[in-house]
Amino acid sequence: MPRVHFLDVTNRDGVQTARTGLSKFGKTMVNWYLGRLGVAQSEIGFPFLFHEVPYVRAQVALGKAGAFGDLRLAGWCRGVAADVEKAVPLGLRHYNLSISTSDYMIKNKFRGRLDRDAIIREMTAAVRVAKQGGAETIGVNAEDGSRTDDGFLRQFALAAKEAGADRVRYCDTIGGDTPGRIRERFATLAAATGMPVETHCHNDLGMAVANSVSGALGDLEAGQDAWINTCVNGIGERSGNADLLSTILAFEH
Repeated sequence: MPRVHFLDVTNRDGVQTARTGLSKFGKTMVNWYLGRLGVAQSEIGFPFLFHEVPYVRAQVALGKAGAFGDLRLAGWCRGVAADVEKAVPLGLRHYNLSISTSDYMIKNKFRGRLDRDAIIREMTAAVRVAKQGGAETIGVNAEDGSRTDDGFLRQFALAAKEAGADRVRYCDTIGGDTPGRIRERFATLAAATGMPVETHCHNDLGMAVANSVSGALGDLEAGQDAWINTCVNGIGERSGNADLLSTILAFEH
């Protein structure tokens, strides 16, 4: 039977909240509590940044010592090989690799430097570096996925799968999706690719939890596991991310 898993991003996306800062010890305690709660995975930070290296090494060592129970520790990298090459020596075994996929981002963020073919080339190269570096699981993030058309999302996900990725993260980067739409898109994409589609919902319109639950139901309808991104207390850039406790309670009740 397909299952629902929680992948908490408090220590990566949550700490981008305005005026919210977590010390390295604070992040460590978040991981400890997530492990006790039974969360599957924690996205602990940016392992390709030099100032994160001591913290990431410490988390990996604590994880190996059993401090976080069964919690898996993951790093977030841009979907480019160079980032992953910097991260691999730190010993993480789980990654999410992110690159923008919408035509809006291609036009206004990349400004002609990348097109759709180049995005897939960059992403698949990053996945292969992670696999060669010993990664056990890899998610690839379609940033601005909610504004990416179905055809390219499917092409992106299938290319990622062929390169060795395990999941595709559908990012509602602008927080503008709706429960009915996201459920249908998740069911269609999960069925077409044969892989889980991971929710990453922002709360600009107050629907991050509803969208996350609906997206997960789309996964389950397609016979795939559901992976839901959350933050403790719903923190996160701009209006925040899906609240961890609220999402758990939504499934319970």
